[in-house]
Amino acid sequence: MSADPAREAFVRRVGHVAEGSPWVAKAVWELGPFPDRRALADAFGAVVRAAPRERQLALIRAHPDLAGRAALAGELTSESAGEQASAGLERLTPGDLARVTRLNADYRERFGMPFVICVRGRTVADVLSAWERRLAGDADPEPATAIGGIAAIIALRVAAVP
Repeated sequence: MSADPAREAFVRRVGHVAEGSPWVAKAVWELGPFPDRRALADAFGAVVRAAPRERQLALIRAHPDLAGRAALAGELTSESAGEQASAGLERLTPGDLARVTRLNADYRERFGMPFVICVRGRTVADVLSAWERRLAGDADPEPATAIGGIAAIIALRVAAVP
């Protein structure tokens, strides 16, 4: 069976909005066409929320640690780098960087995935506060909370697609 050129073009254009997970855009394509970007972002959100748990966990795990090794090495996607910079995560004090490194390790150890939050519009203090609250909270809702953050990230990325 030959590939659909329109679907391939769609995935090339917006597949990056779901960090390292072009399968999301492929599934969204099946729900279109979309009258506007809001409808497109809503479809992305619906797909990630309806995905089987293992697919959701893979999507969460495709996200980089906040101010982690990839960020420090300059290896983030341009979207992730811009988002982290918008919250000031690229200019942490040495004390805050040590705290973030510990939080990354503690969160991964407890939940088996990176901490994901939509950082746009938040300060470092906001992010650290949410991180510590979620780390201390109940584990059961954490994947759904991360998926909600991913849906918010995707909506912002969809809005920025040229």
